[in-house]
Amino acid sequence: MAKVELTKDEKKLLKQMYWRSFTEFASVTPTKLGGSGVTYAMLPFINKYYQTDEEKKQAMLRHNTYFNTTVATYPFILGIAASMEKENSEKPDFDSDSISAIKTSLMGPLSGLGDSVFWGVLRVIAAGIAIPLAKQGNILAPIIFLLIFNIPTQLTRWFAGKLGYTLGSTYISDLYNSGLMSVLTKAASIVGITMVGAMTSSMVKFDLKWNMVMGGKTVMKSQEMLDSIFIGIIPLAFTMLCYWLIAKKNVSINKMIVGVIVIGIIASVFGIA
Repeated sequence: MAKVELTKDEKKLLKQMYWRSFTEFASVTPTKLGGSGVTYAMLPFINKYYQTDEEKKQAMLRHNTYFNTTVATYPFILGIAASMEKENSEKPDFDSDSISAIKTSLMGPLSGLGDSVFWGVLRVIAAGIAIPLAKQGNILAPIIFLLIFNIPTQLTRWFAGKLGYTLGSTYISDLYNSGLMSVLTKAASIVGITMVGAMTSSMVKFDLKWNMVMGGKTVMKSQEMLDSIFIGIIPLAFTMLCYWLIAKKNVSINKMIVGVIVIGIIASVFGIA
């Protein structure tokens, strides 16, 4: 792979992105989670590469959507997205949907990698070294913990952002010229949809408590019967209903949240779920 020489402006933009990336979860909402932080981190690139207000608006809307990944690996996705925004600003035939597809497809794998390495291993090692010092009354214990954890984390954050940007700059044009970009976009979309489906299965819970009773004995458990047909059929149906109301009926997110809370309370009071 040929070495990519970054311009002075690009180095400046990457520095701005690095510092702004600390705000990933500064403004969290149930529907977008870290989306606002992503938009804030991408603004230097958006303002640099796009000239009209409409182009900037569309770019901001692309990034102000649901986003969640480990903070240590997060700049890598930002770097790739930034390089794709650059390509999008230069090529009229660039598929802007591919930017969101790539971001979504990378969230899950990098979350698993980042959580395992930085939260599951590095943090435990840092704590294992610092806790014995703290028990001995050493005032440097918390400082040592922070240094052991944060030095590798911040080095990863900085170089991951730069790597993501340079990789994008190197390969995106080749992908377009070879016709593989559409294949990559479709594959990334499939991975993203699969991840959303997995999140629906693991995070949306609804256990039906209405059972068939005869002679004071339960003869059929409704939830077990539904599971024998399709595991998670009610959570899936409920999720699809919410999507339909938002996408097709333009029901606001706030109304949906309130509605789900009310339905949950009613179902609990009447012993439905």
